[in-house]
Amino acid sequence: MKTFEELLGKNNPLLKSVKNRGFEMPSEIQEKSIPAVMEGKDIIAGASTGSGKTLAFAAGIIKNSEKDFGIQSLVLTPTRELAEQITNELTDFSKYKKLEVVSVYGGVSIINQIKKLADADIVVGTPGRILDHIERNSIDLSRIKTLVLDEADRMLDMGFIDDVEKIISKCQKKRQTMLFSATISSDIARLAQKHLNNPVEISAEQYVDPKKLNQVYYDVDDYLKYSLLKHLLESEKAQLIMIFCNTRKNVDFVANNLMSMGIESVPIHGGFTQDKRNRMLSEFHSNKVRVLVATDVAARGLDIKGVSHIYNYDIPPSKNEYIHRIGRTARAGSEGKVINLVSGRDYENFSSIITGDFNITKIETPFIEKVRMRWMPEKRHFGGRFGRREGRRNDSREHGSRRSHSHEREGRRFSSDRKSFHSRDSRRDNRKRFSSSERHGSQNQRSSSRRFSGRRF
Repeated sequence: MKTFEELLGKNNPLLKSVKNRGFEMPSEIQEKSIPAVMEGKDIIAGASTGSGKTLAFAAGIIKNSEKDFGIQSLVLTPTRELAEQITNELTDFSKYKKLEVVSVYGGVSIINQIKKLADADIVVGTPGRILDHIERNSIDLSRIKTLVLDEADRMLDMGFIDDVEKIISKCQKKRQTMLFSATISSDIARLAQKHLNNPVEISAEQYVDPKKLNQVYYDVDDYLKYSLLKHLLESEKAQLIMIFCNTRKNVDFVANNLMSMGIESVPIHGGFTQDKRNRMLSEFHSNKVRVLVATDVAARGLDIKGVSHIYNYDIPPSKNEYIHRIGRTARAGSEGKVINLVSGRDYENFSSIITGDFNITKIETPFIEKVRMRWMPEKRHFGGRFGRREGRRNDSREHGSRRSHSHEREGRRFSSDRKSFHSRDSRRDNRKRFSSSERHGSQNQRSSSRRFSGRRF
């Protein structure tokens, strides 16, 4: 394996920053991509969050940028949090060249951004807000030497493809373009073919160690799902915990009820102002709160160290999204656990995941008492402590074209062998059967283990 000095060169100002950070040996994506980046080649790289890709493309950005020559490098990201994270990293990596790095995204004052852009050498931003600046003529991309599309798959999933195309058209054609994506789909390949010049293709192994990742699932009734989550949070020994939900509404539901029941947690989704999102993340990063409840979009790209447990309160709609979620634990040799809470409304999504290359073990659902909910969302808006809709353009597409699921809906019965559902009358009978225990919190819960026909996945 090559050293950073061999990859970057002895006189590279980035090398000094790398040594100051205590980085000893390059990661796989860094070792594979930095030589091509330093040669000025376009690259398309498959790399997940936490793989070290920021340093990889920073090598090209810092080499191609000079102080006070206008905006020479642009990094496009899908979310505000990722834009902030990359900005902080690039600021540190480029400090010995004294480059000015500016982040632009929605949810904050555009006037302040316009003032900062006047002195910017490097810009990191979300597609929506970059377009806002283009329309205002407050950003000049004609001198761009380095263009980075980070988390490209997620930007496409969020429907930003047209925005990305418009932004690329404003950049000069003679440039170095780097595309990083956790998955390389046909759409990503077409985007690369259109805008990259003879790119070097690079792939890195998943940063997660699958041998140290314990994946399990519980088949639980809808009305006991939150109760099971609370029970596991109180009984599992964990460091930092991330709970994923598919909708903003469920994030508010879970976080508010946990808080009301004495489990310190912070929520994060696109409905909050950026200041509030930063404050929530700061509490989680500093270990003041050990539970983070989030949607995929809000948590996308965040590199959070020490996450030991991932809870899928809602099962994601695709295998790729599942991979992104579980990739936040079992990193760098650490142990990690993924707990999937599968109820009726999750069967369709889960059926596609358990048929994939995942070793997910079924755990018998314990006898638990149904807890009384202390917070429910208001019908007309997301009320409560964390619930106001304050999102802006950049992350208004919280789940793309996905179907939204409410936590209140009665689940459908699933057979893993036939993938068939019982009739509406059958579901009505099941609701009647459980009505008594639901009202009184009975522990005489019928085991849900029979729902998947005894099959182990």
